[in-house]
Amino acid sequence: MEENKMAKGLILGFIAGGVIGSILGLLYAPKSGKELRADIGKKKDDILDDATEYMQIAKEKATEMINEGKKRSETLIEDAKKKAGTIIEDANKVLATAKDKASEKIGTAKEKISGEADRIKDAFKAGVDAYKDEKSKLS
Repeated sequence: MEENKMAKGLILGFIAGGVIGSILGLLYAPKSGKELRADIGKKKDDILDDATEYMQIAKEKATEMINEGKKRSETLIEDAKKKAGTIIEDANKVLATAKDKASEKIGTAKEKISGEADRIKDAFKAGVDAYKDEKSKLS
């Protein structure tokens, strides 16, 4: 990490030194003031053109990155929607199966309860009849 900082500092030092050296070279060059101002103006225009070009490239790269990010996010959203749809379908199938099984169990339980109720009624009726028979024998 420190080497990385040192390398960046070294590169910035070289660039700054180059710019300062160029400016000093222009200022101490044996040219007239008019020629010097023309050279400085030309260099300024060149630097502005380069800066404009770099800004345009940066804008294009940023736009490309944004578009790529949008495409990826749209793809992720579509995948998530598909997976959610599949999960919901599976859940609905499980729920339907559970309802069917519960209905079957309830039907079976009703039949058993109805059968048992009929047996209890018959047994109770038989008990009442037996009671009446015994009572009539005693009377």
